[in-house]
Amino acid sequence: MKVAVVGATGLVGTEMLKVLAERNFPVTELLPVASARSVGQEIEFRGQKYKVVSLDDAIAARPAVAIFSAGGAISLQEAPRFAAVGTVVIDNSSAWRMDPTKKLVVPEINAHTLTADDKIVANPNCSTIQLVVALNELHKKYKVERIVVSTYQSVTGTGKQAVDQMMQERAGQTASNPAYPHRIDLNVLPHIDVFQENGYTKEEMKMVLETKKIFGDDAIRLTATTVRVPVMGGHSEAVNVEFAQEFDLEDVRELLRHTEGVELVDDVQKNVYPMPQNAHGRDAVLVGRLRRDETQPKTLNMWVVADNLRKGAATNAVQIAEVMVKMGLLG
Repeated sequence: MKVAVVGATGLVGTEMLKVLAERNFPVTELLPVASARSVGQEIEFRGQKYKVVSLDDAIAARPAVAIFSAGGAISLQEAPRFAAVGTVVIDNSSAWRMDPTKKLVVPEINAHTLTADDKIVANPNCSTIQLVVALNELHKKYKVERIVVSTYQSVTGTGKQAVDQMMQERAGQTASNPAYPHRIDLNVLPHIDVFQENGYTKEEMKMVLETKKIFGDDAIRLTATTVRVPVMGGHSEAVNVEFAQEFDLEDVRELLRHTEGVELVDDVQKNVYPMPQNAHGRDAVLVGRLRRDETQPKTLNMWVVADNLRKGAATNAVQIAEVMVKMGLLG
């Protein structure tokens, strides 16, 4: 299968290549695509060297699938060009997520909705993916009514520029090309993406809107505060979720143990709970610190951690492609 990776030299693109190789995706020919200045550079995939090609060359090659992680502007412009030659595009940007004609897919939850007509498929936001994976089986049994979530998001979610800023600051230097309006090392920024008219950031509103769309339930009420922290390895979330039905805490644990994509990490007597350093390089969504909210009924507190470059981006995109192969929608 001919596979294009658009944005192949970025943080997520590099992870996409790693995940495609690890999961033995049936790649017969790889088309790594990057900006004009990167064309001609070589990247390695499964021990073989491939030259970075231009978007036009990749489209002319008519790949079966193109996995995009090159930002919203490129996706809006170029995804339809790939789709026009029959390529299925799986897009990691926010460009198509809320388009009512496009599916927003987390395979564990709604892959069954995909059809042969879906030529552009949206990959959700990293912080949304880990939240909905953690809540999937709980929502089926108890019905989520309201979520209050605060995030602690890794600098890798911003990209290489942000990682460089943090490491330069950590070394006692002034960042040469800062990604953030303030210092990030030894600091936290309650500011991810741009501020909207309602006072929330775009990242916070992504979580609100995407959660409803993925679960297919507009009645879910969600409010978010998203925060950038000087961490690499994964995003963490403090989640307070109110259900329509009462729950038993041991039943919740049992459901989570059997939730696809989730690993229960919850033994506080031994100081065992999810942390970004444990999630790094892994595909599981780690869930722990389970406890009742003692201020009101039917409400659970949980702590959710995942590698934002993997399940939060690259792995989820590759899993979408895998499901489409199984369904006979790719090839």
